[in-house]
Amino acid sequence: MTSKYTITLFTGISIGVLALGAVSLLLFALNISPITVVQVMSAGSASNWMRISHVLSIWIPLLLCASGLLLTFRAGLWNIGVEGQVVMGAIFATATLRLLDGQAEPALVLAIAMAAGLLGGGLWGMLAGILRNQCGVHEIFGGLGLNFVAQGIILYLIFGSWKRAGMASMSGTELFGRDLWLSVPTGWRVPPISLTIAITAFILTALLLAITRFGLRLKAVGQNREAARLFGIRPDLVSLLGMMLGGGLAGLAGCLQVTGVYHRLIPSISSGYGYLGLLIVMLAGYRAVPVPFIALFFAALTAGSIQLPIVMQVDSSLSGVIQGAFVLSALLVHGLNQRKKQRDKQKNKQQGAGN
Repeated sequence: MTSKYTITLFTGISIGVLALGAVSLLLFALNISPITVVQVMSAGSASNWMRISHVLSIWIPLLLCASGLLLTFRAGLWNIGVEGQVVMGAIFATATLRLLDGQAEPALVLAIAMAAGLLGGGLWGMLAGILRNQCGVHEIFGGLGLNFVAQGIILYLIFGSWKRAGMASMSGTELFGRDLWLSVPTGWRVPPISLTIAITAFILTALLLAITRFGLRLKAVGQNREAARLFGIRPDLVSLLGMMLGGGLAGLAGCLQVTGVYHRLIPSISSGYGYLGLLIVMLAGYRAVPVPFIALFFAALTAGSIQLPIVMQVDSSLSGVIQGAFVLSALLVHGLNQRKKQRDKQKNKQQGAGN
């Protein structure tokens, strides 16, 4: 067990060194100091509590999306449709807030909206699972298609049924009443309840994967569906439940974006956090423990990059370049590890045949 974690740590360090080395070379070629970039981005993400809380507001949806993706990856599924699940969670939450506004206590309405967000994302995830199990549509293609559909629905609602009075705008729907905003203490940019929900969801996900029978079944299905079937496990049902739970967590992220960040529905409500969640889980080696730390790093990267055009006249898209460098480095390192395993396996077979 110790050697396994040592290998994982060494892999993570290798990915970081490769990615940061590649980005540093690029910055040197552009006559930009990497040290200055680090200083500016660090100041932009951690120089005061307001900026730290902004980082946390990005960390919350990243952690929720990544938690859901841990479930689907464990089942051997690439849940590319996570972006659409965030969007549908936001839509379901918005519909609930609009429908129940003034009909019940605000706290109860917000609780129902969160349940609706879970339901919306879960149903969208379930739909991707049904397309895979019943129609033979790979979850990557089904998820991408459902992402486009979800984006079409949100644009239709913002420019149609839910448009602002007298106008339709990319800035989104009308703001909800302040009683339907998640409470934010003075000097904060993130609701404490959102932090609590995200951390609790991650811990429950990690425990579900580590110590429950369902987590073991997800692992069995992900490693070998046919072998799992021989042990009485129903792979289609288990993978469908995994997609529903993963989609539900993504939908909850969408709900928290609506109620705790924007206080309205906007076209870019997902902010690409679903796709970034995929990268986080990949960089974590599909393990739960590194996920919150990698998510925090990417959240700080996203928040800190806002300062680059202000201080250095460097486009904030540099954070995307850094993220891409980490992804390419991860693919390279994991590919080399897989090749080494195959060579070792082949070598052992040859030695066994020689004996």
